[in-house]
Amino acid sequence: MAKKPIRIGIIGAGGIFRTRHFPGLAKIKDAEVVALCNRSIASGRRISEEFKLTPDLMTDPHALIARKDVDAVMIGTWPYKHCEFVLESLDAGKHTWVQARMAMNLREARLMYARGEESGLATQICQPPHAMQGDYYVRHLISSGYVGEVRNIVVRSMTPTQNNPKTPLHWRQIGRYSGLNTMSVGMLVEFVHRWCGYTSSVTAQAETFVKLRPAGRGKVGEVDRPDTVNILATMEIGATAVYMFSGNAHHAPSERIEIYGTAGTLVYETSPNLARQRVLGAKGSAKALKPLAIPKKYAREWTVEADFINAIKTGENAESTFYQGVKYMEFTEAVFKSVELGQTVNLPVID
Repeated sequence: MAKKPIRIGIIGAGGIFRTRHFPGLAKIKDAEVVALCNRSIASGRRISEEFKLTPDLMTDPHALIARKDVDAVMIGTWPYKHCEFVLESLDAGKHTWVQARMAMNLREARLMYARGEESGLATQICQPPHAMQGDYYVRHLISSGYVGEVRNIVVRSMTPTQNNPKTPLHWRQIGRYSGLNTMSVGMLVEFVHRWCGYTSSVTAQAETFVKLRPAGRGKVGEVDRPDTVNILATMEIGATAVYMFSGNAHHAPSERIEIYGTAGTLVYETSPNLARQRVLGAKGSAKALKPLAIPKKYAREWTVEADFINAIKTGENAESTFYQGVKYMEFTEAVFKSVELGQTVNLPVID
């Protein structure tokens, strides 16, 4: 007797569902989208037709979560709804997946993690794509001693995207929608945490150079989130880390995570569109960095949706876990506590 497919309900199917999640779900034979909840039936219908889906179209997320024919809920809304919908979904007995930027703040992230642990259900945050292709390979290289003891970490994520004051206000720049999440801070520190362990303290400085932006219909909106953040951090392993995030940098180098150790160096480079990713490395005795081909057995592809379905079927955690989300939200909270207080903040953060 054939097993029934895992029935999925989706809340908030926007651009990233179009570019990544629906194509990913289409490759999974034992999963079916049975319900789709967007702000309007019309937008849900357009998406369904685009991907040749036949879900029930809804506008009430609470009704979707309550449906008996939904086994798992995928939440693609902005962060301000993540905690509410995740808790409700888990309480309804649904396996739960949520888009990256886990929550508005650390308190919400901890609530989500605790409820997930209590439920025994499969939970997952969307894997950030920034350093996905070589993720396993970098872990392997560091754990096998390629760089020796890690001493210094440098993270650069600098673009010119926020230089133009006429660029419209984006929801990610509005605190009531995005919470403390700022640029790619949480996404990149998640990889640093995977490769080098967790953070023990942060000292941060932040600026918002463009404070007002067009908000549509002739209105002007206030920018709540910084467009430049600089962070000094110490790691639990004793290494130091420097993070530079900016939306005000013309001709900046590609997004990079640099790891310097007693025996060598690794650099992970990612192009602005995330399509080109490469690992460079050199032992201390080498003359210069050189590209390191990612072996097939360590190469990662985009399998976020399949990982979630596999977690439901096997009970094994998928990348990224709610615990990892708590740790990068704790880092983010510490950064902005440091900005507010003008002092170093030690982790763990007491909220």
